[in-house]
Amino acid sequence: MTPSNFAALAPTVRQHRYLEPSVFWSIRQGFSKRLALAIASVSLIVPLLIWSAVSYSGLVTPLFLPAPTVVIAAGIKMLTEDNLLFDVLVSSSRVLAGFLVAAIIGVPLGIAMGTFHSMDNLFAPLVGTVRYMPVTAFVPLIVIWLGLGEVSKILIIMLGVVLYNAIMVADAVKFIPNEMINVAYTLGASRRDILFKVIMPAAFPSILDTLRVNISGAWNFLIIAELVAAQNGLGFKIIQAQRFLQTEKVLFCIAIIGIIGLVIDYGLRWISRKLTPWADQGRS
Repeated sequence: MTPSNFAALAPTVRQHRYLEPSVFWSIRQGFSKRLALAIASVSLIVPLLIWSAVSYSGLVTPLFLPAPTVVIAAGIKMLTEDNLLFDVLVSSSRVLAGFLVAAIIGVPLGIAMGTFHSMDNLFAPLVGTVRYMPVTAFVPLIVIWLGLGEVSKILIIMLGVVLYNAIMVADAVKFIPNEMINVAYTLGASRRDILFKVIMPAAFPSILDTLRVNISGAWNFLIIAELVAAQNGLGFKIIQAQRFLQTEKVLFCIAIIGIIGLVIDYGLRWISRKLTPWADQGRS
């Protein structure tokens, strides 16, 4: 037998292609905190530089896009002369109250829908239908039913968030593997044990993530809520400044809402890490 025949009989060796290490495109691998901070800084500084270049160069009329220094000066004036801190506290209390009510209603409803088919069949058609109805369409009815007080504003914020809480929590519960439940049944667990010792601990990290994501929706509905005969609040300040074409005040109030939202987001992430150390903290 010739050498060529031996070569033909020899097993073919697969050529493996090994991935080269990557700093920016590594998938769920370690990442330097210093580099992460640098990238985050760039993501904030670059838009600010573009804004400064466009506004200071005069490419856009100051009425439509005032310079950053003009916005900061207007903000300082609002803080010192217009009592803006009081408006921040008022808006924060409204968002907090509306979001807490939405969590108290939405989270148990979502757990029930995700756990029991009977509850899912009972509430899913209603939740799925009302979810597509714009909250703004209910504002006249809310004013008629509850008047122009704080309750109506809190209800508007609650309605804007509660159904999303319920749907996202229900999906989180449905993603719990059936094997976990079957093993608990095999070990003699009751339905109550399954709910409180298997389902709720397994879904708890996702519930915290749901609340962290949806609290941004509560701030979005704040402007709608403060359209209802409000005399204070960040939404009221934005609407008032809009009427007089005070763009710099509008931008400063929007920036304040963004900063508050960023603080809340990182605060909830910290709470999630402390309460659920077993969960994958790499998720967004």
